[in-house]
Amino acid sequence: MNAEYPGTITVHNGNIGEPEDCRRVVREVIEQHGRLDILVNNAGITIDKTVAKMGDEDWLRVISINLSGAFFVAQAALEHMLVRGTGRIISVSSVIGETGNIGQANYAASKSGLFGLTKSLAREAVFMLNRSPRPAGDGPGLTVNGVTPGYIATDMLATIPDKVLERLRGQIPVGRLGKPEEIARVVAFLAADESSYITGQIWAVNGGLDM
Repeated sequence: MNAEYPGTITVHNGNIGEPEDCRRVVREVIEQHGRLDILVNNAGITIDKTVAKMGDEDWLRVISINLSGAFFVAQAALEHMLVRGTGRIISVSSVIGETGNIGQANYAASKSGLFGLTKSLAREAVFMLNRSPRPAGDGPGLTVNGVTPGYIATDMLATIPDKVLERLRGQIPVGRLGKPEEIARVVAFLAADESSYITGQIWAVNGGLDM
């Protein structure tokens, strides 16, 4: 809390892999703060194994947290945002969702799934708003977008051997790993009222990996 963002900060614990828990957390936020303006779907785990060795639970757990959880939280948030006529939903995917990766079929599928979820939610938001008293062109609007980070210096990469990490750096045109704040900057840009003309888009922040 500061002068720019006055108010009370609250923390809400929940299991992103449980649909009802997702809905409960959204309800709690709205009850305590009176509104929900911005949702950032940023939960993600990896359980890396080749397809031949991947068990049922290895697949289902990654999909439930990385993809299904994003759906259930967004579903609850969107209902509230449609009533208010404004809101921002931003999902953090991954470059692996575009390229795939050996040993990450579950992770790649979950992150690729966020592309289709983002575009479908964006279309439905506009469709529903245009049937309401507050059409899509009014005010800051209700937008849904995605961000696809490349290789970012986070705990998720901390377990990768130095030799593998050096090889990954060599594949990145700008020659370095990304910083978490570089992803946050794009998320903040998409969340701004001034970004109301951007919806259904996937923003790559990957150092040029997809050039």
